[in-house]
Amino acid sequence: MNPSLPSGVEIAAPLHPRFEEILSHDALALVAILHRAFNGRRKELLQARIARQARIDAGQMPDLLAETRHVREADWKIAPLPQALACRRVEITGPVERKMIINAFNSGADSYMADFEDSNSPNWFNQVQGQINLKDAIRREISFTNEAGKVYKLNDRIATLQIRPRGWHLDEKHVKVDGERVSGGIFDFALAFFHNAREQVARGFGPFYYLPKLEGHAEARLWNDIFVMAQDELGIARGTIKATVLLETILATFEMDEILYELREHSAGLNAGRWDYIFSAIKKFRNKPGFCLANRSAITMEVPFMRSYALALVKTCHRRGAPAIGGMAALIPIKNDPTANEKALAGVRHDKKRDANDGFDGGWIAHPGLVAIAMEEFVKVLGDKPNQWDKQRDDNLKAADFLNFVPEQPITEAGLRNNINVGIHYLGSWLAGNGCVPIHNLMEDAATAEISRSQVWQWTVSPKGVLDDGRKVDAALVRALIQEELAKVEAVVVAQNEPVATYEQAAKIFEEMSLAKAFPEFLTLPLYEAME
Repeated sequence: MNPSLPSGVEIAAPLHPRFEEILSHDALALVAILHRAFNGRRKELLQARIARQARIDAGQMPDLLAETRHVREADWKIAPLPQALACRRVEITGPVERKMIINAFNSGADSYMADFEDSNSPNWFNQVQGQINLKDAIRREISFTNEAGKVYKLNDRIATLQIRPRGWHLDEKHVKVDGERVSGGIFDFALAFFHNAREQVARGFGPFYYLPKLEGHAEARLWNDIFVMAQDELGIARGTIKATVLLETILATFEMDEILYELREHSAGLNAGRWDYIFSAIKKFRNKPGFCLANRSAITMEVPFMRSYALALVKTCHRRGAPAIGGMAALIPIKNDPTANEKALAGVRHDKKRDANDGFDGGWIAHPGLVAIAMEEFVKVLGDKPNQWDKQRDDNLKAADFLNFVPEQPITEAGLRNNINVGIHYLGSWLAGNGCVPIHNLMEDAATAEISRSQVWQWTVSPKGVLDDGRKVDAALVRALIQEELAKVEAVVVAQNEPVATYEQAAKIFEEMSLAKAFPEFLTLPLYEAME
């Protein structure tokens, strides 16, 4: 236990080497200040999500808000952006593990989003060690030596750092203020900001953040108010922080202008968070009669509801002088199969070519080996311009376009098996402390695992959940396939010389969540309670 804890602050977790450096008295004091000022509002907003879900379940479909029409119709723009955020053609993402941080910074991407959220398993060690890793990286003091003696260090030119704290729904259970758990997002942000903001300002690269899973402008306003207070506490000028919002919930689509407006002093635009967006659609409309989506592989960025939201994002951002960043290409290079590798690279190229031509200023990738391809497609469109903020779209998209949920078919046994296999494999890795997992030549994180289990749930409860061979997806079929896919996953893990201890537990959790009578809101909530 740290003997210099601020009044009211408790830590119920071990202090590994250098943890006291991060969990200092003054850093935790900032956590406590922000918690006391804002955690009540956070909890109210989480309750508002539940109430909104009840209205959707009762048949009230989302639409543009009447009370904020004046914001949508007014002529305003976000505050000017620093030069470090002018060019974001390729952004790479990954967890805050030491070797991954170095590789991401050195990847050749314009920007690197260091992730405390979906690609990171949020056990206590990962969260605090991640803060140590970033503190070292920002000061260019980071290095890593692997078991073979290979040394990893930062290049002279590195990507611009952006940091993603956890979403509003997640707590940090190991830290309490006045007997109450702190928000995971406040904890992650406050520590990173306290230790690094002045250093980042001095170097001209930050502090910059990514904000996950917002469902509306009131949640963006909460972040903005936290930014204002944090800057005031450290004596940093208001507006120094810049934050990009991941537009990864379908309800946020109806409040894009309003989200940018609430953050306008601190906004760095929007990102099309495609995988969580699919999960959000399933979650929010799961009780809507007739709602049922096809295999995950069929829900591309070119199906109507996904295409509509992407184009609306570009239109909204560029109207407001804000960057529009395209979503993740989850494909990764395949070393041992040239034919499959060429197909994967072609998929990434197609994804980035579409985004660039639609007007996006950049896009996400999950692997350093994809930087060159993504960069090439954006350079073809942008030339030597850092972005295309001047490209104004004139699409006239309505609420019905965002809610056009097709295709409903095909639903196949292969698709069902893939969801089960990916779900078990990812959950097993997550429980073992790894939140970013290559599975079947895709880089999977919590968002794709959420799609997997929510689709199985949806196909089980929906009358439309029928395989293309005529079989209804039901509990008996799901349970049988879980056992078969668990054996396949364990065989793969053993072949990789990794422990299999967590995978049987993962299969049980996947079954419980996929077949639960009431849909569990987030996979990570019960999982987090089960981990140390």
